Amino acid sequence: MSKPKKKNLDRRRFVLRSVAGSLALPGLSSLKAESVGSNSAVQKTRGAGVGARRFVAVGNLLGFQQKHFFPETTGKDFEQTTLLKPLAENRDQITVYRGLDHGLRGGHFAVHTFLSGVLHHESKHRPNGNVTIDQFIADEIGDQTRFASLTVGSEGGIHGGCQMSWTKSGVRVPPITGPAELFEKLFVTESKERRAQKVKATTVNASILDSITEEAGALSKQVNQEDKAKLDEYFSSIRDVEKRLEVRRRWADHPKPEAPFEKPANTNTVDDLPMLYELIALALQTDSTRIATLEIGGSFLPQNLGIDKSYHSLSHHGNDEETIAHLITLESYQLEQFGKFLTRLAGIQDGQQSLLDSTAVLFGSGMGNGSSHTNTDLPIVMAGGGYGRGEFKKVGLQGSGNVPLCNLFVDIAQRMGVQKESFGTSTGTLS
Repeated sequence: MSKPKKKNLDRRRFVLRSVAGSLALPGLSSLKAESVGSNSAVQKTRGAGVGARRFVAVGNLLGFQQKHFFPETTGKDFEQTTLLKPLAENRDQITVYRGLDHGLRGGHFAVHTFLSGVLHHESKHRPNGNVTIDQFIADEIGDQTRFASLTVGSEGGIHGGCQMSWTKSGVRVPPITGPAELFEKLFVTESKERRAQKVKATTVNASILDSITEEAGALSKQVNQEDKAKLDEYFSSIRDVEKRLEVRRRWADHPKPEAPFEKPANTNTVDDLPMLYELIALALQTDSTRIATLEIGGSFLPQNLGIDKSYHSLSHHGNDEETIAHLITLESYQLEQFGKFLTRLAGIQDGQQSLLDSTAVLFGSGMGNGSSHTNTDLPIVMAGGGYGRGEFKKVGLQGSGNVPLCNLFVDIAQRMGVQKESFGTSTGTLS
């Protein structure tokens, strides 16, 4: 078989880049280097989403004060600790877990494993990379809604922004950075001209994708087994893009729900937090998505709560009482807004049950002890979606090590209808 001409390969590189950099064909050594380079925010009628399973994950970068977070008494008679006090009205709707983590070290960098269990730099040769549980579920059921998932956070603070959500290909999912942007995404319908442009672009991209698939299929007959495995991963990426294009086609002429209020302004992460929660609740209610994440990151500034200190420097408290008091103020505010979110979901009717009954909500952090920046014994709260049992659970046996948090993620995925037996570093299922 004759070797492909360099001119044709240059054309292939151009075509691949015209779709997306993430679709660049992998280097194939066996071909030599030169060869490849609803109508209202308040639903008035039963829609397709009524009663459907939803999932929301909320996390922060610097954890919570363990001594003021975890109770001592297990079961339904657990104590109301300082940091659980803001959830007093939601007590019967939550389960607090102790003994769950990913068995990792890495401080700030391991925080980004909160929803995956896998460090980014160790994910290269794993079948699913460091995919996070939200994207893992979205890959299976996300085509049922306008948005497969919503990732909300900031692009400021430690490490340059929100890094809670990752795809199977190891790409960080960029966050929606404020209530104004989230509002527009959910409720602002583009002009007919802009929608027509998008339809045309989708058609062109689909045509290019067909061409890429055909050419990559021809290449697969020329490569060895090692390179064939690389092409299989590449074909998987193509199928993901095809799914996204199909969803884009489906919703191109479908109007978005009517906005329930005027577009909010972005202020700061502290003051914006209630509105972000409200918009996520509306996104679930209108069935715009069934999966959402919210990361409270480095842009959550203590100054907006009257504390003239850096959040990061406060987290290295060294057991200083005044510093810990400041941290409890910050953390209590976060838990207070989370509690109001649960109350909001519980007050929204979703068929024969509440929206909270339909939604599994995870709250926690990839940071355990904020002062020493360890990543073990993570603070975890589950609410709604069958998890609200009104109890405190210690998992694992004394001296045997903690239970993988990914075991809980397997259970969440299965309840969402994703029939998988493992995820990340799971060793089983935690129910």
